[in-house]
Amino acid sequence: MSPSSKFLILIIFLLASSAPTRSRKPRYQLSVDFYAKSCPKLDQLVASVTSQHFKEAPVSGPATIRLFFHDCFVQGCDASVLISSKPGSKELAERDADDNKELAQEAFDVVDMAKALVERNCPGVVSCADIVAIAARDFVHLAGGPYYQVKKGRWDGKISMASRVASNLPRSNATVDELVRLFSSKGLTLEDMVILSGAHTIGFAHCKQFVSRLYDYKGTKQPDPSMDPRLLKALKMSCPHFGGNTDIVAPFDVTTPFAFDNAYYGNLMAKLGLLASDQALPLDPRTKVFVQEMAKDKNKFFQSFGVAMDKMGSIGVKRGTKHGERRKVCSLHVG
Repeated sequence: MSPSSKFLILIIFLLASSAPTRSRKPRYQLSVDFYAKSCPKLDQLVASVTSQHFKEAPVSGPATIRLFFHDCFVQGCDASVLISSKPGSKELAERDADDNKELAQEAFDVVDMAKALVERNCPGVVSCADIVAIAARDFVHLAGGPYYQVKKGRWDGKISMASRVASNLPRSNATVDELVRLFSSKGLTLEDMVILSGAHTIGFAHCKQFVSRLYDYKGTKQPDPSMDPRLLKALKMSCPHFGGNTDIVAPFDVTTPFAFDNAYYGNLMAKLGLLASDQALPLDPRTKVFVQEMAKDKNKFFQSFGVAMDKMGSIGVKRGTKHGERRKVCSLHVG
């Protein structure tokens, strides 16, 4: 082999070894402008419905944000939580699972109305899963929170099973360790977990979600010592240990229950958290630092919340007819 041939081979080897290695792209990426050509006014169409519902039924706000969370954590953000159970089926759909029975009907109504309006303008184009994500963002903003861009391109899931719900949603009395394991299994960090918990700055919980904290915390026959005595007294007046009105609710954020702000975190520092899973956050050194940071800086919370919602909105995204569909009616699986 001639010296020039050896030199050429060396050059080729060096170029090949120094070439940037291509990182594997995710199988599917969402984008803000996914419907730019096929349904350019999508955000405005959904906004016309969410703004109307926010005025007429304010509960629609926290209910839809919660719906989005419950959808994404069970089999990904694929609107499978919207599918109705089939009559006579042995397996109930997600929305009929015990953990989803308290999802307010107003949230389903918002999505159905928005979907119907979108279908009239852009038939067969937009998924129910994307409408849920957009509507949740709208309500965050309408309640005073940040307006963040929603990436789109999700397909609707074909499978909805009630049996898969309980193990994929956080319990109201979950420990930080249990929460960390669950959120980590969804690809979310400790900080994501604390920030997404900040959605409890609006919304309400039924007595059964926290009554054990008032009367028999962890089997002690005593109230939870980490609850402020004034809050304990007020909650006991609404929620008796036994036989109370099952429709009674209490706000997650006792100071500004209808405003999307960072008061939730200040409340936790002051022992004013409603759920045991919320009040556990400032008591654990791993999560306390994030609670303190969000309590001090509303702008930081708003910025971080938009990023965390985007991250959560990417969990388990479906694409293509093998795993997904685009439902014309969100409650009806057409497969």
